[in-house]
Amino acid sequence: MQGIADTTQHARPVGNVRPIRTPADHRWALAKVDRYFAHKPAVGTPDGDRLEVLLTLIAAADPVEILHVAITDRGRSQSALAHLLGSRARASEILNRKRALSLGQIRAISAAWNLPIALLAAPYRLEDNAA
Repeated sequence: MQGIADTTQHARPVGNVRPIRTPADHRWALAKVDRYFAHKPAVGTPDGDRLEVLLTLIAAADPVEILHVAITDRGRSQSALAHLLGSRARASEILNRKRALSLGQIRAISAAWNLPIALLAAPYRLEDNAA
């Protein structure tokens, strides 16, 4: 087909990246991404490409799921989340999908827990009786 660029010649394999289908897959991908935050790889390098692909895959999880994974599998706690958000009630409302995260809360969690802002800022479902 004329006029359509063939980008496959520029594509690079990105290591052992796999589909994310289960909570365990999400935990695996978050653990892989976590190591890149201490030393973020340059864009266009093999590690940079792998990080980009992993972040794209993880983005399929919503922010509440990401918080639950951080609490259950990454050594965080609901008390630590409450401290970041200002109260236990607020943390509970967010984890139970009664209230959405604000931009300030997203920034605070991202900085404290090394979670990408983009993952926490993704749209997600609130319960119908949410305030």
